[in-house]
Amino acid sequence: MAFYYSEPSRTFSEYLLIPGYTSEDCVPDKVSLRTPLVKYRKGEEPAISLNIPMTSAIMQSVSNDSLAIALAKEGGLSFIFGSQSIESQAQMVAKVKGYKAGFVVSASNLKPENTLNDVLALKEQNGFSTVAITEDGTATGKLLGIVTSRDYRVSRMDGTEKVATFMTPRAKLITAPASTTLKEANDIIWEHKLNSLPIVDENDRLMYFVFRKDYSSHKAHPLELLDEKKRYLVGAGINTRDYASRIPALLEAGADVLCIDSSEGYTCWQANTIAWVRQNYGDTVKIGAGNVVDRDGFLFLAKAGADFVKVGIGGGSICITRETKGIGRGQATALIEVAAARDEYFKETGIYVPICSDGGIVHDYHMTLALAMGADFLMLGRYFARFDESPTPKVLVNGAYMKEYWGEGSNRARNWQRYDLGGSSKLSFEEGVDSYVTYAGSLHDNVQASLYKVKSTMCNCGVTTLPDLQRDAKLTLVSSVSIVEGGYHDVQLRASGSSN
Repeated sequence: MAFYYSEPSRTFSEYLLIPGYTSEDCVPDKVSLRTPLVKYRKGEEPAISLNIPMTSAIMQSVSNDSLAIALAKEGGLSFIFGSQSIESQAQMVAKVKGYKAGFVVSASNLKPENTLNDVLALKEQNGFSTVAITEDGTATGKLLGIVTSRDYRVSRMDGTEKVATFMTPRAKLITAPASTTLKEANDIIWEHKLNSLPIVDENDRLMYFVFRKDYSSHKAHPLELLDEKKRYLVGAGINTRDYASRIPALLEAGADVLCIDSSEGYTCWQANTIAWVRQNYGDTVKIGAGNVVDRDGFLFLAKAGADFVKVGIGGGSICITRETKGIGRGQATALIEVAAARDEYFKETGIYVPICSDGGIVHDYHMTLALAMGADFLMLGRYFARFDESPTPKVLVNGAYMKEYWGEGSNRARNWQRYDLGGSSKLSFEEGVDSYVTYAGSLHDNVQASLYKVKSTMCNCGVTTLPDLQRDAKLTLVSSVSIVEGGYHDVQLRASGSSN
């Protein structure tokens, strides 16, 4: 006879937090949202931690290089989507790693005989306004000059004009030698009021640029997620089919952490993928796995060697796995059971394997509930798809601006590897939809607003860290009548714009 759970599976909207004692020191500005991303042993620090408990979903319509950079600035991490060629995914990873390194290898380079049209085409291609002019047109050639937007006026110049005629020549450039430290470089930038400082070797060959904007960006984003070389951290999604060729390319591009992208993780294919990574790279390569919805699934992946485990099946806003296959579980119930299994595993082995809540987040307060229920961090798709930095275009639909958003199991994405069960190489049926989400503006503004709500609620609960929230939170189930009571009721809303 089949096994039947005695309790229904529940969603975040069926729970509320009960306030705890709030002291005078428990204010949002003192709340830390730092959290582990990968497993660690008791008494040790994790190799990678997040400064905010947010990661972006491994989706074509969410996680490209532009969103990865924006999220890393806030302290979170993106997993660049894997349903693309190995080369293009590696290029996206490399763009994130090269975007801010303190010392940046020049990404835009031309020769003196190139034209203004070449400069404009290069700027259109990669978005950079600083172009290094070198003898051979490479990033490490002998430096002959620099072109920035201050060196030309499109309306008053012919596009065929040679770069040599309007570039700022080497003789007028302030440069620094290879021995220059980042602090010294920034001091030179500020002393001479520069936007960029070329670093050259003893033969006057260009090595790096140091940019003023990187220093300013750091001051504006104190929680930015950086590696030891001051580059942004970035993750990458992989599948259980071509990992042997995809993973080396992603690591070569600089990926800091990998994650198996799958709708269901309790499989031999995920164990095989993790085993291959451990055999070839040991513990130096960090790899997450999932998704699971119960104790057995978590323990399977933890014992297989996963660095973190994702929780959730069928709870995404564009996911129709439950409708098409009748498989899944309410996100709150799944998360509560897996969190208990994680704590059990930690107690028995001394190894803490973080869990990621993936799906089911509709409102900002659901984030706090997920964290209180035991999630170490969240993976969000629809949330990030709404922002300027996501890869999809902003379109006008019925008078309102929207962003396109589609599932990896949709006919548009055709990411059959995500639903791999060892069969034919094709998408047999859809498990996701193609849709729109309401445009919401910049990632920075929205993340700041959402996380302030999380911090404020944590203070209501009397805690200032996520471990304390997980330990001290008190949650209650709510009835359908309580849910109605929790919103506005028994009033008639005034029309927006009415006078006081």
